[in-house]
Amino acid sequence: MALYRIFLLSAFSCFSWLSYAQSVLDQLSIPGSHQQVVLVTTSDWDTKTGTLQCYSRANGNWTKHGERVEVSLGKNGLAWGRGLHANTSVVEKVEGDGKAPAGVFLFDFVFGYEKVAPAGTLFPYRQSTARDYFVDATGSDDYNQWVSVPADQPNEPKRYWASFERMKRSDHLYELGIVVQHNYNPPVPGKGSAIFLHVWRSPGSPTLGCTAMSKENLMKLLGWLDPEKEPLLIQVPDRELEKLKFR
Repeated sequence: MALYRIFLLSAFSCFSWLSYAQSVLDQLSIPGSHQQVVLVTTSDWDTKTGTLQCYSRANGNWTKHGERVEVSLGKNGLAWGRGLHANTSVVEKVEGDGKAPAGVFLFDFVFGYEKVAPAGTLFPYRQSTARDYFVDATGSDDYNQWVSVPADQPNEPKRYWASFERMKRSDHLYELGIVVQHNYNPPVPGKGSAIFLHVWRSPGSPTLGCTAMSKENLMKLLGWLDPEKEPLLIQVPDRELEKLKFR
């Protein structure tokens, strides 16, 4: 009987949160061109894990799509990033802080190890090769950009940048992912770079600042995202959701 009560309370709590999040989205004055939202929420600023729920807008109202899934975040939690939102505190993300960016962001393109994108993917796709790097050297003109070393040049990235992310790794983390437009247009040196949704190392294993999930859930997400609907990533602690404001 006690276990049954716990189950009912848990189910009610989940239902209540989804209803709350849906009602808040309806009130956020999200511009009409954005018809999809990927909502990632956490219990507080310092947590390393969160949940992801997708929402679609029709006739002006938001409704949830698919199931709520678990995600991993930065090893040091969240901090406000640079996106489409107005920051509501002075706690801002900086390069190397181990925090995932909080706020509202667009997506750029999908990437992965295979030559072609998974079936159903609508976003532009880019295959990662051993010559592809995402530059996080704050003093470089290439900061927060994906750069490929030309085939006629030595593939020695340390000759060009003091710090970088290899996009073709020796593990599965970047087997599939999508670039988040954090600190874009133009990038501000030191405000954070190379932010992706990608495959997690293992359930609950934190990242250095990205948002990660199982490959299965990521493939479902990429098959749902439609660039024509200008999807947004909204990523915040629970209590910050209703405070969000667009710039």
